[in-house]
Amino acid sequence: MTALDTDSHGHDPGVERLYADLESVLMVIDEPATVDQLAQAVSAPSPEVRAALRALAADYDGLGSGPRRGFQLREIAGGWRIYSRPEHSGVVERFMADGGTAKLSQAALETLAVIAYLQPATRSRVAGIRGVNSDSVIRTLVTRGLIAEAGQEPVTSATLYTTTGYLLELLGIDSLDELPKLSPLLPGLGDLDDFPES
Repeated sequence: MTALDTDSHGHDPGVERLYADLESVLMVIDEPATVDQLAQAVSAPSPEVRAALRALAADYDGLGSGPRRGFQLREIAGGWRIYSRPEHSGVVERFMADGGTAKLSQAALETLAVIAYLQPATRSRVAGIRGVNSDSVIRTLVTRGLIAEAGQEPVTSATLYTTTGYLLELLGIDSLDELPKLSPLLPGLGDLDDFPES
């Protein structure tokens, strides 16, 4: 490390930027990401990313100068992801139960509609139709029990999502066939089927 690599406090700006970039990505994924995937996302060599992930995990565990956090960074299923610590599951469950009565946001309603009409659908297909990343919204819908994972897309192995029986109960219908037809309201809706999976 040269003097140019550190600031006046002895910190390495490049390393701190790498940590911050990784945290930004880890906060929005809902499936474990491999070291290579994360390395590509943050434009850094895989060995550096692997070392940074281990350092972050240790920091969250309170092994550095800071406190043990309520979340942890775990390597699982061949990838890395941030999880709430099991010992805090009670407070998380209470929060989600209380929040379950809150109204859905416009983004959540849009995402739910796309999945309801085109299921099973992947996150990338939902994002392609909505024009924005929908990962956090999908996590919210899964947590509230309105959608659920339904296997993987054969070609890309992307997670597929479908609506749940709980949604049907909330809507007061017996099946999705009872949903209103959108074609008369949205000319060109058939084009949605042309959106490729990615």
